[in-house]
Amino acid sequence: MFDKFQSRLNLKGTVETQTAIRVGAGRSTAVVGSDLPVVRDVEGAPYIPGSSFKGVLRSYVESILRSLTEKKSIVCNPVNHNEQCITKEKMETLKKEQNDQLILDNTCWVCQIFGSLWYASKLQIRDLYVPKGQWFGQFQQRDGVAIDRDTETAVGGHLYDFEVVPAGTLFDFQVIVDNASDWQLGMLYLGLSAFEKGDLTIGGASSRGLGVITLTLDSANYIDRTKIMDYLTADYEGDDAQWESWVKAFKDRIEAELEGTDAQTDG
Repeated sequence: MFDKFQSRLNLKGTVETQTAIRVGAGRSTAVVGSDLPVVRDVEGAPYIPGSSFKGVLRSYVESILRSLTEKKSIVCNPVNHNEQCITKEKMETLKKEQNDQLILDNTCWVCQIFGSLWYASKLQIRDLYVPKGQWFGQFQQRDGVAIDRDTETAVGGHLYDFEVVPAGTLFDFQVIVDNASDWQLGMLYLGLSAFEKGDLTIGGASSRGLGVITLTLDSANYIDRTKIMDYLTADYEGDDAQWESWVKAFKDRIEAELEGTDAQTDG
């Protein structure tokens, strides 16, 4: 599916924390420092792993599609073997056909763009780092205490502290999407738009109010195969992304898919 260049969309922007956020690095074993530190880059500044952002984005896109239909050909459940669009047993059968297109045809819409065990992702989300010169060690410490679930009171001797990145911190954002159809880019944007609105959270302790971020897309350069030589041989900026037309392509695709069937909704 990736043996030929068809298109590339390069998105760049900024993520800003609206509340403190916490992407944890596990329990610390250091003598001095927070019990639960956040992940750091090699220079000691916090960062947001691209996999963390991608996981939230994928889950949200899946929830959108499940509100429209429960057809496994559109959105499967990759964490449940029996609910995957292609199970291990089915994959063994498809491999015998030696037909990549047949595998693609049996792969659900979400796995086609976000990837699966058998299909490479079209979407690359780079790790999000604080811009150079904008981090001066301004971590914050918060206190926590273990709660007895029966008495709903604090458990003596179980105090701990955890580290957070403060509100107002900026992170660079970059996404590359290769060989995606217009309708797939429209589906992707529906997920990204939730980050633009500040509707999604990232990291831990979101129930305590942490993790609210907003995404601002600064540039969206789209290169198709007719412009590949310009892209390779010059400082080519590409064309601005046409989100409106891509979202319309996705709406047309999902309506055509569901035409004549009863969409599964919660009422």
